[in-house]
Amino acid sequence: MLNLQVIHNYHNFPENISTVVTIGTFDGVHVGHRKILDQLISESKKKGLKSALLTFFPHPRMVIQADNTIKLINTIEERIEILSKTDLDYLVIHPFDKEFSNLGAFDFVRDVLVNQLNVKELVVGYDHRFGKNREGDFEQLKEYSHTFDFNIKEIKAQDINNTAVSSTKIRTALKSGDIQTANEFLTTPFFIHGTVVKGQQLGNTIGFPTANIEIPQVYKLTPKNGAYIIKATHKENIYYGMLNIGNRPTVSGKNKTIEAHLFNFDSDIYGNDIKIEFLQFLREEQNFKSIEGLKEQLEKDKKDSLEYLQTITSSNAS
Repeated sequence: MLNLQVIHNYHNFPENISTVVTIGTFDGVHVGHRKILDQLISESKKKGLKSALLTFFPHPRMVIQADNTIKLINTIEERIEILSKTDLDYLVIHPFDKEFSNLGAFDFVRDVLVNQLNVKELVVGYDHRFGKNREGDFEQLKEYSHTFDFNIKEIKAQDINNTAVSSTKIRTALKSGDIQTANEFLTTPFFIHGTVVKGQQLGNTIGFPTANIEIPQVYKLTPKNGAYIIKATHKENIYYGMLNIGNRPTVSGKNKTIEAHLFNFDSDIYGNDIKIEFLQFLREEQNFKSIEGLKEQLEKDKKDSLEYLQTITSSNAS
């Protein structure tokens, strides 16, 4: 981990630190976001300033539109985890509520960026909007930059669009099981964090014990139902395996579950946290006529998974 400092609420930002700032949700921290972050960090180092990303939680749509259906690529904790591996100096997470949503563009720049974050340069994407009802645009930012004496740098449309990526495209890919596309856009494999909980333990009886994973954050997106090849991290130990998302129709399951079978693993990890990275989509969820049919398919899934893992370890070694 690098030296990222996470500050909850912009009012807690330390005084007498001058910054280069960017603003946004940065869900997924995808390749388009990385271009903005690279520019931000480069500018801050060049000018001897600190780099700061101002983000908001909950997601504005959850507050303004009371949208409880929105699913995000990352939980806020996962976003911190990803950003902690960059050279970013400060991640400022401000609670987004109705009162904050009513802050006008001018007041936002003056009260937040200038008075609290001591901005000396602002780095924004070409379509950045801000303030109440997204009333502020780049032209207003230019005007305010003269008023409050800070520089502004706009990342041009082609610099971001050349990546042909957006958080929406990644969500669409994940919902359709297109893990390969999602992972290319994300630069690192899509992952979840969860707690291992007790299930029906059917897997034990057919030679495929599974860890049932419960994700506490209801807004966390999970990929399409089906079987996947995965990489798991538990207490810094790495394992590979396969995972199923679905309702387990073969055994008349009613609730969606996430069940991981880890290869060469035999430990009791109930109540433990586990990280799962999605490497490849294996197949659609199926309703088997018998438990024996399910077992035969799992044997095939394991064979296919091991063959795939052999190809990626060989390519990484070469």
